[in-house]
Amino acid sequence: MEKNIKKPSPNADSLAKAASAANKKGPAPVHLWNPPFCGNLDIRIARDGNWYYLGTPIGRKPLVKLFSSIIRKDGDDYFLVTPAEKVGIKVDDAPFVAVDFEIENTGKLQKIIFKTNVDDEAIAGPENKIRIVRHPETDEPSPYVRIRNNLDALIDRKSFYRLVDIGVHHNFKSRDWFGVWSNGEFFPIILSSELE
Repeated sequence: MEKNIKKPSPNADSLAKAASAANKKGPAPVHLWNPPFCGNLDIRIARDGNWYYLGTPIGRKPLVKLFSSIIRKDGDDYFLVTPAEKVGIKVDDAPFVAVDFEIENTGKLQKIIFKTNVDDEAIAGPENKIRIVRHPETDEPSPYVRIRNNLDALIDRKSFYRLVDIGVHHNFKSRDWFGVWSNGEFFPIILSSELE
């Protein structure tokens, strides 16, 4: 006779303990883990990068950083993943916000090093592309940079204005674009002809 084993419902405390254990030696290799799906957890990442649990802001940055280290995106869905469990979470826009950047070198040798709201760093380049998505109704640009695996950061407004300040015109794919160089790659922001 088979016994019915009740799967425990996911909760933030058990997930935090598992994440802490998994992260002892650097970033968690969540892309290698394939644990069972344990349901959804009422965690939401707002567009401004703030995390909420059961509708209440998570005010402890170390806990937010811990959770952010075990995010994975499968298709259009986001999960927190440990070796033992996988739980769904809601992400309003992108899981990270790029809140600042530093620049090394100039011209085509320039490197733009982004820093996120959870202190991750990524050098924009072939593996961490900058992309601009235009809002379908307002045509307002939303800039993003890849941080790791298939996880992006929304570039905050002040950082986007700083990118525009260092932008240059360049012929890219047979058209003149205004954009930025980083790590040997040109990232178009807007067609030169559309600049006033």
